[in-house]
Amino acid sequence: MERMTQMPTPDAPLRIGTRGSLLALAQAHETRDRLAQAHDLSPDAFQIVPIKTTGDRVQDRALRELGGKGLFTKEIEEALLDGTIDLAVHSMKDMPVEQPVGLILDTWLPREDVRDAFIAPGPGGIADLPQGAVVGTSSLRRRAQLLARRPDLQVVEFRGNLQTRMRKLDEGVAQATFLAMAGLNRLGMAVGQSPIAPEDMLPAVAQGAIGIERRAADDRVAAMLAAIHDVPTAACIQTERAFLATLDGSCETPIAGLALLEDGGLWLRGEILRPDGTEVLAGERRGPVADGPWMGEDLARDLLSRAGDRFFG
Repeated sequence: MERMTQMPTPDAPLRIGTRGSLLALAQAHETRDRLAQAHDLSPDAFQIVPIKTTGDRVQDRALRELGGKGLFTKEIEEALLDGTIDLAVHSMKDMPVEQPVGLILDTWLPREDVRDAFIAPGPGGIADLPQGAVVGTSSLRRRAQLLARRPDLQVVEFRGNLQTRMRKLDEGVAQATFLAMAGLNRLGMAVGQSPIAPEDMLPAVAQGAIGIERRAADDRVAAMLAAIHDVPTAACIQTERAFLATLDGSCETPIAGLALLEDGGLWLRGEILRPDGTEVLAGERRGPVADGPWMGEDLARDLLSRAGDRFFG
């Protein structure tokens, strides 16, 4: 096992890998600041290493055309495995449910707002869009959920980071779009936005959560990360990811899921949709926190039994 008894220093910093977008960098800085505070270290004892991923490089095609899973993680995980970085900071909704051999994902920061935000130049929400309005999104989940409510709307591909999508909206490429409230909050851009209640649009699995990946054999990093790990967030994310893993979700299948701690237990809601929004299957489970992963698997099996090849065929 890798053993390093000393804490990082400005001369030998802990290297934090991340995507290079403003939001990804904000998440990496939050991780750095939490580690520095927890271990009474200077921020200079950490080095943030931006890494461009396949999902960042290719902007002219839909994610599902590029293979779906791992588009925003592959190059970062390769850097972690070859020792270029010491840990990796990820948006959890981008993470495949399985990690490469030699890596482990077992640290989560306190979760941000889980909701989606409806973004449009004028006031109002989805119900106020005119007949046939154009809405931009790269998310199959959001597309399907939107069309389930408003089949009259036109949905166009809207790739790019948060700033790029806001610019496209200003340029009139679409009349509205969706963003995650968590990202808007982390960038200080949430003022004046319109969050959508989970009852109206169930979020993506693990939306709003930051996960930190490390080498499985790195005891030093494991010990450092334990000081910033958020147990309540872990309970919810592990439940949601068990739901996703059992469904074997990909970019081809719109899936939504949210677990919340409530009255000392867990409340899990999940749904799968046909991509055109013509059918939605939903369910929920409640139970002890310790049963979270089982609840996720059980709900997924129930939806699979009801779905048949209409959803996954």
